[in-house]
Amino acid sequence: MTAFRVGFVTGATPDKWARAWRERSRIPLELVPVEEDQQEAGLRDGSLDMCLVRLPVDREGLHCIPLYEERPVVVAGLEHVVAAADEVTLADLEDEQLVLPHRSGWTPSAEQLDWPPMSVRDAVEVVASGTGIVLVPMSVARLHHRKDVVSRPVADLPPTTVGLAWLIDNEDPRVQTFIGIVRGRTARSSRT
Repeated sequence: MTAFRVGFVTGATPDKWARAWRERSRIPLELVPVEEDQQEAGLRDGSLDMCLVRLPVDREGLHCIPLYEERPVVVAGLEHVVAAADEVTLADLEDEQLVLPHRSGWTPSAEQLDWPPMSVRDAVEVVASGTGIVLVPMSVARLHHRKDVVSRPVADLPPTTVGLAWLIDNEDPRVQTFIGIVRGRTARSSRT
């Protein structure tokens, strides 16, 4: 039996759905971590059957069910001024160096983007040293939390959405089974 492969973008947590799958099916489920910039690639090349993605994605040839929203946060060094606030706005961050671009719909100024591309882990390390800020979904900030950084919600940034995506042409019945699990259908539902 070939495993059913489900990718998940950094910060997404497929555990409860994987547990339900394993309770209902003898088909092996393989969870595959993927970086956000590669979240569509595994679907399109056939190495993944489905993927928990962070929207937006190119919907051409894909089905996608939005699942939940995540609040964006700013991550900064412990001594940064945002540490004193419960929540910040984009205006509060206007003069800050943005270490890692964020796909939020907010367009930072050219002066705010003086950093080479890097991973979130590396970006958090940079801000921990007291230089710049990072804007990420709350789950990603929690994943990369360190004692020398703080994260605060950004009130006027729109939330990011995590969704479940798969190829339109994928007729595998296991896809429908996984969709049913994600949507909360019970094992006795007539749709599974």
